[in-house]
Amino acid sequence: MQDKQAIRIALVGDYDSQVAAHLAIPVALDRVAGETGVVVEFDWLPTPAVGSGEVLKSFDGIWCVPASPYRDMNGALTSIRFARERQVPFLGTCGGFQHALLEYARNCLGWTDAEHAETAPESQRAIITELSCSLVEAFAPIRLVPGSRIAGVYGSEQTQERYRCRYGLRKALEKEVFAGPLKVSGYDPEGEIRAMELEGHPFFVATLFQPERAALEGTTPPLVKAFVNACRENRERNYKSLLDHVHMTT
Repeated sequence: MQDKQAIRIALVGDYDSQVAAHLAIPVALDRVAGETGVVVEFDWLPTPAVGSGEVLKSFDGIWCVPASPYRDMNGALTSIRFARERQVPFLGTCGGFQHALLEYARNCLGWTDAEHAETAPESQRAIITELSCSLVEAFAPIRLVPGSRIAGVYGSEQTQERYRCRYGLRKALEKEVFAGPLKVSGYDPEGEIRAMELEGHPFFVATLFQPERAALEGTTPPLVKAFVNACRENRERNYKSLLDHVHMTT
């Protein structure tokens, strides 16, 4: 059966066994596989290995994982752009959230000189800046926007998640950044952005928090399960398109 064939997920980031989120991701994916029956294969793809993005064509989904600064920022940005433009399911957590904002600003808003203050602290165009309150090892509530994809995934308009983060979007830019198809889907109690999603895309969700870490506490992260299901659906769509093409040419 097609739905029993393995889906392949690219974990874009620079693996470090000292990073809790990196230890949690395989556990989270294994838990989802066990609960859904979807066979999940994943490959850690170091950011320097992304190159032009050609290597991403063999994957059914892309997850830009935590622990920035990345060894090659362009590798992370290329993977995000690939997922956004080619309608490949995308999940970005923590650093993945920050770089999804950066990619969108540069390539959709035309802010070609947009930067991340962690890697370009002197830039006048740093759109990702230090948070007013550090979220390193915080466990904090999030208010999910009613009607958003992520609220549907959680089946609630409230959740609580773990962070290990010091950077987020410059607050003054919120209205401009989210005036188009990119929408805020989660806030903290003070109104700071904690999650976003892209309208018109099969699955493009990014969170400043690290939902994968719930797996280390014996809980299957709902967002990871939704991402895996989106990857399965993407594989099935591509397989059907391939069959249709074969039938048309024979």
